[in-house]
Amino acid sequence: MRWLALSLAGPGIWAVGFAGVYALHGAGCALDWPETALAAGLDLHRAALWAGWLATLAAGAFLLTRLPTADDKGLTRQLPRAGAWIGLAATLFTLLHVAVATSC
Repeated sequence: MRWLALSLAGPGIWAVGFAGVYALHGAGCALDWPETALAAGLDLHRAALWAGWLATLAAGAFLLTRLPTADDKGLTRQLPRAGAWIGLAATLFTLLHVAVATSC
């Protein structure tokens, strides 16, 4: 049963990150974070979105480093790794536009 939890960990990290980044987007728009300037022309809203996206990517990459290698031919070794790669790719492509597109 542990392999099932490990197989769902990658998509689970993506789901939590997806909800978190979109929650930051909504909160930032409601609280006027784009009007709060930080260093180097970056506003608070953009910095929060980038931080959430990068933290989710880092969590997915960390998961990949902790899983056993897929050298074994058994499904119980390959499926968790495939799930982690799917979660990482989903995080990269579904949250990238939120982090780089214009806000609010």
